Amino acid sequence: MRDFFISSLEKLITVVVALMCIAVVVGAGGAMMNEQGGVLAAVGVLIFGGLYVILMGGMMYLFLGIYDNTKRTAEATERMAQGG
Repeated sequence: MRDFFISSLEKLITVVVALMCIAVVVGAGGAMMNEQGGVLAAVGVLIFGGLYVILMGGMMYLFLGIYDNTKRTAEATERMAQGG
């Protein structure tokens, strides 16, 4: 049951990262179409939005990786303790 939730979380993170990428592109388009905006504002939204997506997505996948490594370490420790 735990593996179901972890794998579902990984799929959910993938969807959230994809939606964040779409939101950055739409936001850049909105910034370009705005009267006070322009091409420079759209490029700024793309750069900083892209960095934000990379950082947030990376941290979310890092947390899943830490969980997986901790689980594998615990299993290896149990095998060592049992003498096998």
